[in-house]
Amino acid sequence: MSSTILFRRGRVIDPRNGVDGVRDVLVRDGRVAEVSEAPLQVQDAQVVEASGKLVLPGFIDLHVHLREPGEEGKETILTGCMAAVAGGFTGVVAMPNTKPVNDSVLVSEYVKAKAREARLCHVYLAGAITKGLQGEEMAEMGALVSAGCVCITDDGRPVMNAGLMRRALQYAQLFDLPVMVHEEDLTLSGKGVMNEGRTSTRLGLTGIPPSAEVAMVARDMVLLEETKGRLHVAHVSCEGSVRLIREAKRRGLRVTAEATPHHFTLDDEAVGAYDTHARMNPPLRTRRDIEAVREGLADGTIDAIATDHAPHGVLEKQVEFDKAWNGVVGLETALGLTLATVREGALSLQRAVALLTDGPAKAFGLPGGHLAPGAPADITVVEPDVEWTVDSARFFSRSRNTPFHGRRLPGRVAQTWVDGRLVFEDGHIKESR
Repeated sequence: MSSTILFRRGRVIDPRNGVDGVRDVLVRDGRVAEVSEAPLQVQDAQVVEASGKLVLPGFIDLHVHLREPGEEGKETILTGCMAAVAGGFTGVVAMPNTKPVNDSVLVSEYVKAKAREARLCHVYLAGAITKGLQGEEMAEMGALVSAGCVCITDDGRPVMNAGLMRRALQYAQLFDLPVMVHEEDLTLSGKGVMNEGRTSTRLGLTGIPPSAEVAMVARDMVLLEETKGRLHVAHVSCEGSVRLIREAKRRGLRVTAEATPHHFTLDDEAVGAYDTHARMNPPLRTRRDIEAVREGLADGTIDAIATDHAPHGVLEKQVEFDKAWNGVVGLETALGLTLATVREGALSLQRAVALLTDGPAKAFGLPGGHLAPGAPADITVVEPDVEWTVDSARFFSRSRNTPFHGRRLPGRVAQTWVDGRLVFEDGHIKESR
């Protein structure tokens, strides 16, 4: 394959650099060399005819569970990376809730080695805030940073100890490291399994009130203002949380946030007849919360779309609702669900692209997310007018737990390029070596 690639006459959308129009994009030696309004003539270049297609910076997902080491039956780093590039993602941040937990250099090095073997997309590391995710003693943050971690998080477990959370924000400042938080007050969520409201009452299921999330967001904004640290709020689901984050940004606090496609697409009625594929944490909320999250995505309150890709097997999902594990897979449906939201008028196409590219890159200080000369040649080519039906049996992910099976979605990933290498094309993973 040539080290020089010419993407010819596609619609290039590069929010960071204010580009939206038909362009040629020239790639040399794994880097963007030129973006030109005029057609380029380049000898010996591999030509990608992109007319009628979108040529976008590669997508970046800040919140992915790759399950390896420890739960390879659900997902491996290889299959997770396959799902990522099939969905147009050229970079993912791997959560630390593996077995063993990524609270050490040893586990970090293992994940990096497996990602190098896969050689499909960039895998960035998230280290644990506390040892074993137990919320009792801080992990060795300096060692995790040295091992390449780009953030710290206890992922699906909230840091209930406010003093410990305050120290984590303070210590992370030494490394200019974002602290990513799952906002849930366990004394309020209790044994709840879905959003508290009419649907939970009708189904006879214990509900989780919005205050379980909002109260913790409020607490952490107080700690953030006091410590002057960096905070990243994961999977925002509530109107009240959006309001608090918006106000914090107005006051100049260093806070970023993400929202998942399922939280800006589905409300709690999706639980229907006890559908365990609609069980996640935070739970699906109300239509009013969906509208608030969408408004936050549109106005910049929320910085990134992240999938919280959480693979689970049949044994974890085909059980009673209150015994089912939380989470859904999302890497292969995120683009379609986002473009469906664009079609509904809740987001502009330019803003949607920013939320998948520039927003996440800036939130964690990652390379990529744009197509300026010198940027990594991480590129996603999309056929925006092609519609397809979600078929979980055809996922590259090892797991099938999605509430979107059978849904018709717009926008198909035609190609995914990582560092100038074609890794996915027309439904097929390309040879990675």
